Amino acid sequence: MKPIWLYLTQEDIATERLQCEQEGRDLSTLEEEFAYVQSLDLENLANQPAAQALLDKTLQAPIRPDFPFEEPSDLQAIRAARPKTAPSLPKLQLSDAALEDKVYGAWTGRAVGCLLGKPVEGWRRPRMWGYLKDLGRWPLSDFFRYHVPQEVQEKYQLSERAPFADLVSAMPEDDDLNYTTTALAIMKRFGPDFTSEQVAQFWMSDIPILHTCTAERVAYRNFCNLVSPPASASFRNPYREWIGAQIRADFWGYAAPGNPERAAEWAWRDACISHVKNGIYGAMWVAAMTAAAFVTEDIPTIIRAGLAQIPANCRLADAIESLFEWQEVGVDYDTAVYRVHELWDETRAHDWCHTISNALIVAVALLWGEGDFAKTICRAVQPCFDTDCNGATTGSILGILYGRKNLPTHWTEGINDTLHTGVAGYHTVKLADMAHETMRLIETLR
Repeated sequence: MKPIWLYLTQEDIATERLQCEQEGRDLSTLEEEFAYVQSLDLENLANQPAAQALLDKTLQAPIRPDFPFEEPSDLQAIRAARPKTAPSLPKLQLSDAALEDKVYGAWTGRAVGCLLGKPVEGWRRPRMWGYLKDLGRWPLSDFFRYHVPQEVQEKYQLSERAPFADLVSAMPEDDDLNYTTTALAIMKRFGPDFTSEQVAQFWMSDIPILHTCTAERVAYRNFCNLVSPPASASFRNPYREWIGAQIRADFWGYAAPGNPERAAEWAWRDACISHVKNGIYGAMWVAAMTAAAFVTEDIPTIIRAGLAQIPANCRLADAIESLFEWQEVGVDYDTAVYRVHELWDETRAHDWCHTISNALIVAVALLWGEGDFAKTICRAVQPCFDTDCNGATTGSILGILYGRKNLPTHWTEGINDTLHTGVAGYHTVKLADMAHETMRLIETLR
């Protein structure tokens, strides 16, 4: 038995090289060792020690002197590297009823956005865009459906096992909502002073290891081998800047409405068990944006409130800042998406699942979504990349802005307010109940 992500493959070795290059590491002294490991059959577990030894050495490779970014992973250094100024946000002045409606909108919007992207997760542009255009549904404006003409089903290899909107009556289990639920459960169990070690402890006691993916599964393996946070994030982990921590972040913003700094700190405590550098920053950015959405409806301000919590001179901030420049010179949505694809190759797993590529898609959808719920989640999913994650993140933020009462019924009715998760104690729950539990936590944290 060899479950994926619990041993190193040749694709992992290629990913590690690319990750190191993007981190600015000088690999010149490791070229021969890379070549040797790449010549091995890593499906033969007897060759795993050589691959593991290589990854131990890559983490010790020095950063090139000409690397232009400053990218710490510890909280104190991250805070010291933040921008000198941050957006001025109004204080939270919502009634309890209005606040709970926004929290309910966040949970529902996240589920709806996730469901929009879930059946096409992993589809690249030719497949998704071909499906939409063959059905006369371009650009995307509604859920993907299984019941379409047979020739379309066959051409695009639709499966009845996939969670198309016309095949489900609730939000199916998905890692995006599993982690939102996990964060709620962690806060309930350990309180606002929870530690990274307690997050790891919760995973091991309440989440089956095979319900995790990529960086999370590697971190889980590390916990089981007594590698504690934060070392668990980097030890033999080629996925340490992938999207996993970013998709775990929304709840920390729900629990800190109007307080981006607090949300970002909670996100850091969670993210640092499995991710480093931009993998952490993506989580902090999303958590801070989500918190800010409770007190401002201005999308650029929300995005900048997120950027205010991460290093000013990091690759993620640099990428997001470029989008503001594109808007200033009149770049349209389709061109913005094209430019993201020019920067990141969706056919390569590392690019498809990286924090920065998907953060760019989230920000494009927010900036070009015109504050419209449907347009924003559709513009987060249509570019491909990690469709369910990006639909969920944008749905979460727009769900807060709208509030549950104002979310379009067309988008919400199909899931019947019901969520399935893989988290112990929350296998089938009502979104209204999740919002109410969140609200009770907010009241205790004030």
